[in-house]
Amino acid sequence: MGKHILLIQGHPDAGQPHLCHALEEAYFRGASAAGHAIQRINVATLDFPLLHSQQEWEHSPVPADLVDAQAAIEWAEHLVFFFPLWLGGMPALLKAFLEQVARPGFAFMREGDNPLGKKGLTGRSARVVVTMGMPAALYRWYFRAHSLKSLERNILGFVGIAPVHETLIGMVGNMLPALAGKWLSKLEKLGAAGG
Repeated sequence: MGKHILLIQGHPDAGQPHLCHALEEAYFRGASAAGHAIQRINVATLDFPLLHSQQEWEHSPVPADLVDAQAAIEWAEHLVFFFPLWLGGMPALLKAFLEQVARPGFAFMREGDNPLGKKGLTGRSARVVVTMGMPAALYRWYFRAHSLKSLERNILGFVGIAPVHETLIGMVGNMLPALAGKWLSKLEKLGAAGG
């Protein structure tokens, strides 16, 4: 029996296709062919405001466009994030999305006196697919993948999503079609495996 997989496209430009979109499509093809149940979220097409205070985060209603996103996250057994590295981290739109959906009462619950005591999204795994202009090895070893580690530890791990696997794709600005094809094939295989 297949997994419930949620694909979260975090590229903020919905106006034209990018490598992130092609990678998501390849993963989707592989997962579909293998019989996994799939839902998709394209963050760039959603309408939601930025959070400006702890008060808003704790007490304001979840924006209407994100109620279905929370339901999809709750449904999923495995989440796959796709985004380009911008200024060393995830695009601001994706961060704003995660801040909005990871609300108290959903992403974590009160336990005793601790309002963040119980992780609300345990039992889910994730893969993070990141494209970047620099060599992936440089990002991983020289920059120590700091923003990716922050996503894994301070957001996904904080709400109970583990394990988290990474696919880092570097030098995308001058990637030859043959190498792009190899990455697409790899993502299709990951989709088939549900990984």
